[in-house]
Amino acid sequence: MALKARALYDFNSENPGEISVKENEIVSLYSEQDIEGWLEGSNSKGERGLIPASYVEILKNDTAPTFNNNSTSGSRYANIPTGVTSPGFAAFSPPVPVQQQHGYQASQGSDEDWDEDWDDSSTVADEPGVVVGGNYQGDFDGNGPSTYRVSTSTSKSSNVQQAKSSATVSRNLNRFSTFVKSGGEAFVLGDAAGFVKDGDKICVVSGQYGPEWQENPYPFACTIDDPTKQTKFKGMKSYIAYKLTPTHTQTQVNRRYKHFDWLYARLVEKFPVISVPHIPEKQATGRFEEDFISKRRKGLIWWMNHMTSHPILSKCDVFQHFLTCNSTDEKSWKQGKRKAEKDEMVGANFFLTISTPSGPPLDLVEVESKIDGFKAFTKKMDDSVVQVNATTNEFARKQITGFKKEYQKVGQAFKGLGQAFELDQQTYSVGLNQAIAYTGEAYDAIGDYFAEQPRHDVDPLMDLLQLYQGHLANYPDIIHVQKGALTKVKESQKHVEEGKMDAPQADGVNERCNIISFATLAEIQHFHQVRVRDFKAQMQQYLTEQIGFFQKITGKLEEALQMYDNA
Repeated sequence: MALKARALYDFNSENPGEISVKENEIVSLYSEQDIEGWLEGSNSKGERGLIPASYVEILKNDTAPTFNNNSTSGSRYANIPTGVTSPGFAAFSPPVPVQQQHGYQASQGSDEDWDEDWDDSSTVADEPGVVVGGNYQGDFDGNGPSTYRVSTSTSKSSNVQQAKSSATVSRNLNRFSTFVKSGGEAFVLGDAAGFVKDGDKICVVSGQYGPEWQENPYPFACTIDDPTKQTKFKGMKSYIAYKLTPTHTQTQVNRRYKHFDWLYARLVEKFPVISVPHIPEKQATGRFEEDFISKRRKGLIWWMNHMTSHPILSKCDVFQHFLTCNSTDEKSWKQGKRKAEKDEMVGANFFLTISTPSGPPLDLVEVESKIDGFKAFTKKMDDSVVQVNATTNEFARKQITGFKKEYQKVGQAFKGLGQAFELDQQTYSVGLNQAIAYTGEAYDAIGDYFAEQPRHDVDPLMDLLQLYQGHLANYPDIIHVQKGALTKVKESQKHVEEGKMDAPQADGVNERCNIISFATLAEIQHFHQVRVRDFKAQMQQYLTEQIGFFQKITGKLEEALQMYDNA
């Protein structure tokens, strides 16, 4: 039976994971042991979460009022409130779903071929309790050794004052927060330490319009062709395989959708401040229908184009392994897969790989303004994309059904008129009768033109919109990481003013936030550049197809008109 407690004061939850209670409300507690001043329990509404221990009085009397706990047994700890520092809280944290721990879709599990023997030891856990502060050690410009150690923690000889002040920058114990899950918080607070190889370094440079990713010196593209149905286990299992041919190797490899899915999950885990384009969604039924296969291939082509054009994603080891590993070399595939799943440069350590331009740090006020502006832009763009998608989809539906039907009704009417005229049996009206009949056929053909046209102009546009909806869905989390870093900087500055933190330690927090800001602004710049490229090309194609469409209609009508010249 759950422990009962009475609320001594009103408490209004301010963070996800907390619950509100009213004075004298009876709550159920799941443990009498508080964690850094917080108790977990359920209020009278059945809401489960955290309550300040000082706000409640545990009732020891067995006659205490009963409480009906309506929360489900399957609920989990949603969040831990900010502002509470608990280095040992990791053991209390809720179990993270497998797909979050290892960056893989748990529903797929192990499978035959290259998908068996999944190794679940790839997650790099944040180490709590490391002293905040310290500077980078290592050559971010690539002038040093090929492998070097980078650390954001202070040395063990830090004085007592440093150790004391390190706890003044609060640690967000909401383990489901994007800022925490990405490793951004651990990095900013100085908990990251690892070996960075030359191949792992990610460079941000100063471009014409601000920070941007360093270009890939060896750009390439990749085609996706010839989706074919294949079988195994003597025909008991079927799947679609796609032929991928990267231009930098010219070696064809075969990949299934599940391989794309695995790659996508690895990339999402590794690059928390880069928008990894979404792959086409899964489908349980109709997977072998021609229309579905064609649509999925087009979606994968868009995905691949965005991958190969990204300066960072295109060069990363796991993507190159996906593109270049021989389809028949199962051993090499598994080795590369395990290496990717055990990558140490994820989480907080990922941010160690980012190299920023030399010179003064970014102005935090200006950075915040740019991020807020981009946030407003993505929200407006998302709304507009949804509207364009819905409008063009409805327009295409009308073309395929309504417009086709209406034009063919006109055609049938003209045909009927021509058939009526044929009853006059006058030789001098034969030409007119034939012209009217041809006019009816022309309108019939125009109806077919309308039904066929959307796959030439609307469908490609909607494919692009779908891809960008995926990008726009990524940016709230990316922005959240950068905003979280800015919050820590402001908090450390406040503590310096209050004499609770040494200036060098606050400078360390600021330096690490600066790295995240550079990376975020570089990703925003890349998004805008690719967006302009994609929408310019797609709108040009759309209008070209529309012009050709109406020219074809005009041509058909002109042919009908010419029939009357000889009537």
